[in-house]
Amino acid sequence: MKNKVLPLEISGVNVPAGKRKKVEIPIAQLFDTTKMSIPVEIVRGKESGPILFVSAAIHGDEINGVEVVKRLLASKRINSRMKGTLIAVPIVNSYGFNRNSRYLPDRRDLNRCFPGSVNGSLGSQIANTFMTEVVEKSTHGIDLHTGAIHRTNLPQIRAFLDDDETSRLAQAFGVPVLINSNIRDGSLRQSALDKGIPILLYEGGEALRYEEKVINTALYGILSVMEAIGMIRTKERKRRKRTKEVHTARSSAWIRAPYSGSLRVQSKLGSLVNKGEVLGVISNPYGSDKAEVTSTKTGIVIGMTLLPLVNKGDAMFHIAMFSDSEAVEERLEFFDEILEEQYEER
Repeated sequence: MKNKVLPLEISGVNVPAGKRKKVEIPIAQLFDTTKMSIPVEIVRGKESGPILFVSAAIHGDEINGVEVVKRLLASKRINSRMKGTLIAVPIVNSYGFNRNSRYLPDRRDLNRCFPGSVNGSLGSQIANTFMTEVVEKSTHGIDLHTGAIHRTNLPQIRAFLDDDETSRLAQAFGVPVLINSNIRDGSLRQSALDKGIPILLYEGGEALRYEEKVINTALYGILSVMEAIGMIRTKERKRRKRTKEVHTARSSAWIRAPYSGSLRVQSKLGSLVNKGEVLGVISNPYGSDKAEVTSTKTGIVIGMTLLPLVNKGDAMFHIAMFSDSEAVEERLEFFDEILEEQYEER
């Protein structure tokens, strides 16, 4: 006999077992009477199981995740045979999304406003509503991000890997690079873990851009997590099985501009760099006074600036350190082949 599915209500809307519903969660009204809301689609299986929320665009200019959620909802694997519930939130920060901006009207970062409060700032109100209507009704979570404006990130999972269940989910996601990231005050990750809800933060690509590799990596990662927690059946691969080997960074550091000028990059995202290796060259507008930028660490480039004009102190290259950085580089090269195979099988 199938397990009975418990009732689920979001923003006053009841979603029965085996049904899909779209809900607009009201947030606030702006000074021009424009009403703000968080769009949510709930997909419920006919059998009980985990309740997974997948959220994007907490930072309004990080749009790769919006496309990921769209494709997830269109996947044939998200159907009535699914166990449990998927709560898909394509846009958390609708104000920023509509203005191609990372921030809220008062320049607050929404991901520093959690868990929020009913009578706080706009960001605090949004955070409070998202926590009560989505996060606290879930058993697991995945939050999708990209790099900040004029920066790009290698596809990676950042999570509190000292938690066993979070570590299991991170391994299941299947990206080659995991960052054991400290919890930040005011972040969604911290507030979810405070409630006992394991959550992954996916980083990949750059703001205001759709990138197929980044999007597909996230999509297959989410489906792999859903397999791991028993929401959907494990898919049989026609070719070689997807390799689950992942590497966890011990630490990471930004290499900053030692001088102001224009940067000519000599390294690339995902490449192995050795301590003392030249990452780029900075020069003045005349092409003189050239200065080499060298890596202070041996590791993998997991993030970098896309803006060639830098001021002294600007963050340029994000280097993650691993116990075996060469193995990580090899894994990254192999991962591209795996993605191509998965795309053909989709």
